[in-house]
Amino acid sequence: PDYTMEQLTEVARRLRDEHKFNGYIHLKAIPGASRELLMLAGRLADRLSANVELPTQADLTSLAPEKKLVVIRSAMNEIRTKAEEAASEASKSKLAPKFAPAGQSTQMVIGATPTSDAAILNTASSLYSEHRLRRIYYSAFSPFPRADSRLPLQKPPLMREHRLYEADWLMRFYGFTASELTTAEEPNLDLAKDPKLTWALRH
Repeated sequence: PDYTMEQLTEVARRLRDEHKFNGYIHLKAIPGASRELLMLAGRLADRLSANVELPTQADLTSLAPEKKLVVIRSAMNEIRTKAEEAASEASKSKLAPKFAPAGQSTQMVIGATPTSDAAILNTASSLYSEHRLRRIYYSAFSPFPRADSRLPLQKPPLMREHRLYEADWLMRFYGFTASELTTAEEPNLDLAKDPKLTWALRH
């Protein structure tokens, strides 16, 4: 992790220091990398992303056993802590160094496993509340030639990705909880109706 993180931060450093690039940089944070490298990355980038990749540890164990959700979330927690410390210092002095001022985000592939939308939204809700993520990107799985036999042959409907973004918006900006957007009987979002309409009809 440190070697890859070192390479990423070096690219960002060159952009900032050598090429005098003052624009927006969104940098991937590698889970398991040292605190020092994460600190440097946060000083150079506007936003950091430690990607969870898949919604649950069971999904990771099945398809990416080398990845551990606890390690990923540890990196997220480190980023959150450093960002809060930097914000506190900035409130005292305008000269205080910034740390990932645009916050952190993550990416989650959906449809590569049978995991329900309810489980995905529960994971999302937990990530938002515990790590203060700015947003989660949902990416529909896309099959590719000669893929691992454990992966599905069909991609999920693109509308499923769209519905998850709508549900995510309801949680972030309208105060909905994950448990309000699905039910035990219907753990997946309705592809024919947006989640706000589904909730309204249910009530």
